[in-house]
Amino acid sequence: MPQPVSARLKIGLSACFSHADPARSLFTNKTLQYVEQSIAHWLMSAGAMVVMVPCPTGETARGDTKLSHYAEWLDGVVMHGGADVWPGSYGEVPLKDAWVGDRIRDLYDLALVEAFEQAGKPIFGVCRGLQLINVAFGGTLYQDIEAQHEHPETVRHRDPVTYDQNFHQIEIVEGTRLAKLYPEVKTAKVNSIHHQGVKDLAPGFEIEAWSLPDRVPEAIRRSADKGRSYIAATQWHPEFHKYGSTETVDDTPILHDFLWACATAKVAPRTLPDAGHGRIRDRAARVLRQALLRR
Repeated sequence: MPQPVSARLKIGLSACFSHADPARSLFTNKTLQYVEQSIAHWLMSAGAMVVMVPCPTGETARGDTKLSHYAEWLDGVVMHGGADVWPGSYGEVPLKDAWVGDRIRDLYDLALVEAFEQAGKPIFGVCRGLQLINVAFGGTLYQDIEAQHEHPETVRHRDPVTYDQNFHQIEIVEGTRLAKLYPEVKTAKVNSIHHQGVKDLAPGFEIEAWSLPDRVPEAIRRSADKGRSYIAATQWHPEFHKYGSTETVDDTPILHDFLWACATAKVAPRTLPDAGHGRIRDRAARVLRQALLRR
């Protein structure tokens, strides 16, 4: 029997950006905010109501709606994949123009993570979302894995031709929450469409899966202690898994784990005093308070 609307979880989905472009024939010189269809459908497959969380600032901004309002209203948020993270967000200079990323989206995403963290609501990241979460809490990234990660057997983590049909193996770390979700799985096959990745892991997080054989972090989770809210992420796109397929790791346990955390937080919210202070990267937070959180 279908769930009544009132019983369904309301899950936020961070926006992707297509910045104003005077050369674009459609929506000429307009900023677009959008979501990729498959990730919305992935969340909806378990009965969740999906809401894109738009950036509240920009040249057309009106009203007083804040990201903190969405964090109060929604039950959790998923940080979308997409553009590179700007190296300046973790204190580095881009090594190539092609790796400059999207600074504007970084500011929005960091503010969104901060809002949900302070509200004690669960956060799940996919691909860029994992990288952004790691940066938000003090970690750093490889600007380009092939160029910077020294390993004799470096895996090709992105292939622009095969795109979501590029795959590699992962090893799930024994004793982690992810290992408990997949009790019979030691290694698995996942899609891979990224060229940036975790270099220094954020304090308070643990690695739950590594790529094989080059050992780049493929899944991370915040340590579950001191009443901290749920934060987890995968470098691969679980929403790209084909239903019923055995070719890549089943996405269902990951989805149900996140939604279970959202349902639990809804019943017993963890709104600890100053839950987010001192955790989100300080430099970014100062900018965010001015630009997005409107405090």
